[in-house]
Amino acid sequence: MLTFSLTLIRHGETQYNREKLLQGQGVDTPLSETGLQQGEAVGQYLKDIPFSKVFVSNLQRAVQTAEIILSNNTHCSGMGMVLEPLLRERGFGVAEGRHKEDLKNMANAAGQSCRDYTPPGGETLDQVKLRFKKFLKVLYKQILDEHGFSGPEGSPVTGDAAEASPGSSANDGLQGVSVHVLVVSHGAYIRVAIKHLVEDLKCTLPSGVKMSQLFSPCPNTGISRFILTLSQSESGPALSAARCVFTNRKDHLENLTDAE
Repeated sequence: MLTFSLTLIRHGETQYNREKLLQGQGVDTPLSETGLQQGEAVGQYLKDIPFSKVFVSNLQRAVQTAEIILSNNTHCSGMGMVLEPLLRERGFGVAEGRHKEDLKNMANAAGQSCRDYTPPGGETLDQVKLRFKKFLKVLYKQILDEHGFSGPEGSPVTGDAAEASPGSSANDGLQGVSVHVLVVSHGAYIRVAIKHLVEDLKCTLPSGVKMSQLFSPCPNTGISRFILTLSQSESGPALSAARCVFTNRKDHLENLTDAE
């Protein structure tokens, strides 16, 4: 078996985020000044975690955020990252570059909820989920190629044994885990990823957590973490255990002025 942590982070704020304009894949804007500050804040928060592998959407707002995180890290400064198109934001078709209210109006006109609506030329939620499932396969292969299985003595890290001490810490959930993966992606994509991990892969949840919190919109540089255990099967590596540690954490932003 091989157990590793998966830490998902949304990129920092862009001017389009601030103005509530949809970026998707076709609008590729840099971080705003606030976004740069958020990147520094999350980088400082995670600075002592020795990430084994870093996967990043190849859109510049995600790349910039990852570069800042790595530059702050005491173990990973200068470490290379894997630019992965499978991690790009959901495509919003004709709605890209337009205000979010326009998307709501288009959804209302189609008699659908905004969250489920697919604008012309955009990606459906199922198509985004398929991209994430493809990414998981890429992730499993690369992690196993580099770290391999620990052998029959390995065991999944689940339940109380992996719980962090009371209070919020950047190391929550990492006890007993030696392989750590960082993924920097986008808000709509991360929401789809979390729903797949929770609903389809049936990962265990923190005690007392509300579904509304699990699936709430991820703030800029919001952090989510899962502990995954792989085992070998006839068809290749398979997920044998999964646990959600937390989602959409933003403790690192508390001291930022003008943080949204």
